[in-house]
Amino acid sequence: MGQREHSYALTVRWTGNQGTGTSGYRAYGREHEISADGKPVLTGSADPAFRGDPARWNPEELLVAALSECHLLWYLALCAQAGVVVTDYVDSASGTMAEQADGGGQFTEVTLRPTVTVADASMVDKAAELHGPAHEKCFIARSVNFPVKHEPTIVVG
Repeated sequence: MGQREHSYALTVRWTGNQGTGTSGYRAYGREHEISADGKPVLTGSADPAFRGDPARWNPEELLVAALSECHLLWYLALCAQAGVVVTDYVDSASGTMAEQADGGGQFTEVTLRPTVTVADASMVDKAAELHGPAHEKCFIARSVNFPVKHEPTIVVG
């Protein structure tokens, strides 16, 4: 089967001009809006460590969220294919970014900690096993250059 290509388009609009633009580092806000046709607007900012608004999503959080979401969606698909009935899934994901002396930086790891509820005790082992293939399939995890770790908990409910 041939390769398929998917495209993703969105708009990021800076809304943090406080009247003097970027006349100084402290003179502007980091607020922005992320939009795409037919979807609600996401309000964004920088990490509060970089003068951002803590009430808005920052790019680092959105990267962790993208990894968590992608894993979730692949995991659910693989469970459905394998006959594992998932009834609940909550991931407490976290990421670590190392900032360099020059102000640059990079993520060093992300850890996904999903708590997965399955319908029957006979599904627990397979449910745990499917996190590996989900990671291998995840488009976002395959696109980053740092480790994405998994610490799943499987419960019966």
